[in-house]
Amino acid sequence: MLAALAACAEPEHDEGGQVTVEAPLPAPRQPGGAITDMPEAPGPGEVPLGGSPPPPPPAELPVDAFGLPPLEENPEAGLGAPADTPDMPLQAIPDASAPRDPRDVLRRYYAAINARDFARAQAAWAEGQGAGQSPAEFAAGFADAAAIEVTVGEPHPAGGAAGSVQVEVPVTVTTTRADGSVRHQAGRYTLRRSQADGATAAQRAWRIVAIDLRDAVNPSP
Repeated sequence: MLAALAACAEPEHDEGGQVTVEAPLPAPRQPGGAITDMPEAPGPGEVPLGGSPPPPPPAELPVDAFGLPPLEENPEAGLGAPADTPDMPLQAIPDASAPRDPRDVLRRYYAAINARDFARAQAAWAEGQGAGQSPAEFAAGFADAAAIEVTVGEPHPAGGAAGSVQVEVPVTVTTTRADGSVRHQAGRYTLRRSQADGATAAQRAWRIVAIDLRDAVNPSP
């Protein structure tokens, strides 16, 4: 057996006694290529050597504005579709045009009456005579008034409950009736507003709470 192996290892001799050298292996035709002329780098995609083809790549997920895919629903992690929530009531927007001077409240009050906007005029009342009337009763009180002029004086404090401020504003009121007659009145209005913590914008606005008007002597011409 050893002799046979040794014989296989010895080089072959031709008939003339010359040693025959085996031809070298063929070199690759492309630099860095393979002997089989196949390209060294694989082509596009993966070519399986056998068996079933590889699964297709996963579909691309849509991304948001930051380039991140959306979160998948996971109830255990607290991620899921948003639950239906009841509509929340809208909060009233404070009236930025509400006057801060109680005298302006009275000026707007009579301006609304002259414009026959009795609903807006009655809304200036928080309690008292004007607030206790129905809209029809309130409007009937000015049915024969063609025009009303008001002059307001300087307001002065008039006490008030805890958490509120109350003032009295002296006024003179001249009413021209539809028949041309004129009525002169003098007196005062009492207005109040809240200044308690947590009060709403409407509660902090000046509102009429009382009136004391009396007929005045007609001024001499």
